[in-house]
Amino acid sequence: MQIIICLDDDNGMLFHDRRQSQDAKLRENILEYLDGRELWMNAYSARQFADAGDARIHVSEKFLEEAGTDDVCFVENQPLLPYEAQIQEVVCYRWNRRYPSDVKLDLSLEEWETVEETEFAGKSHERITRTVYRRNGLLAGRTER
Repeated sequence: MQIIICLDDDNGMLFHDRRQSQDAKLRENILEYLDGRELWMNAYSARQFADAGDARIHVSEKFLEEAGTDDVCFVENQPLLPYEAQIQEVVCYRWNRRYPSDVKLDLSLEEWETVEETEFAGKSHERITRTVYRRNGLLAGRTER
């Protein structure tokens, strides 16, 4: 499965059970990045995409268990370490800022291969960085988007 996450510069995800930030241009970028694929998430994250009206979005509280090998999951408030064996790729959006956080990414990406890095201007953030990581060994036979 492929995971999409948003992090600050300290790998922070949440502060007091709330996302650190959100950005309309980031959501647009995520939907474009899908390139026709479906996006899985829980109800907490679905509130961000309520105005998108996109039929590719599937909402379930057990989406990480239900998503298949080739599915894309947007994760904001759940640990990833229990699903590490199923994750082939991580798309990480960074705010390029430090926010207060009490929940951080629990998955280490140190041994993952960086295969793409793109920057774009957000609506509320002047610079958002999208980095795509793949597990070492998964590079052969995969095509770039």
